[in-house]
Amino acid sequence: MACDYGLGSGFEPKHIDRKSLYVSLEERIKYLHDFLDFNSTDIEALQSGSKYIKQLIPAVVNLVYKKLLQYDITSRAFHTRNTADETTPDKEWLDEETPQIQRRKMFLRWYLIKLCSDPTSIDFWRYLSKVGMMHCGQERLHPLNIEFIHINACVGYIQDIFIEALLSHPRIALPQKIALVRAVNKILWIQNDLFAKWRLRDGEEYADEMSVYSFGSGKEGYVGDKKVLGDETSQLGDDDGASILSSVAPSTHTSQTTHTISSTSSPAASKASACPFAELAQARGAASETKIWAN
Repeated sequence: MACDYGLGSGFEPKHIDRKSLYVSLEERIKYLHDFLDFNSTDIEALQSGSKYIKQLIPAVVNLVYKKLLQYDITSRAFHTRNTADETTPDKEWLDEETPQIQRRKMFLRWYLIKLCSDPTSIDFWRYLSKVGMMHCGQERLHPLNIEFIHINACVGYIQDIFIEALLSHPRIALPQKIALVRAVNKILWIQNDLFAKWRLRDGEEYADEMSVYSFGSGKEGYVGDKKVLGDETSQLGDDDGASILSSVAPSTHTSQTTHTISSTSSPAASKASACPFAELAQARGAASETKIWAN
């Protein structure tokens, strides 16, 4: 007997414009939100549970760098900036206490703090897309090329740490644990897509138009020798300042502002409208107070 999924004989599937998924970051994120059911329930879970995630960040950072330094192919990237370069380092292998690794740990801490900010803002997702772009040899004074297999494994490793830690928390109620784990997983899956989109050849026929993502006064993307990122990163003297993260650490206490972005069927159009994620902001209010972990 055929399964009945409740769609009905007259059901019409929602139309998704394929081209828009490749030339508009906004449309790509809207589709992923819809497909993964990322909604106000997830926003509420992230808001009320962000303090638990922040408490995990130092441990996550240490575990990730221990893992990266375990393998020559990932450890070598701290010397060569390219996992495809199999040149043996002239100097000794780096360890966790070297200044270079300590600085990289700081960048990862900033990134994880950013994940606890405001996913109702397109700037949040634009930032995650920029993280993906900067790991594939683009928009840096000294290109950083980390092949997707290592990025994918690293995101999976971070996801596994969060799942185990949050589900084993002694004081969070089970429904809240489930909601928080689901929300974190959705964020990380979308981040993984925003890594993959800079690597995959899907939609390559729209390559020229991929360089004109428009969000207010800023642009995102880099195709061939077309630089379309804002000048703020190119003016930084230190390459790490133009790295995977902002050169200034985001505050763990400052709420982010939901921005107005362009929303039209034409990616090149500039007519502004309300952020399509604004309805998620309705879930933002005072976070419910829960006892701090380990107290």
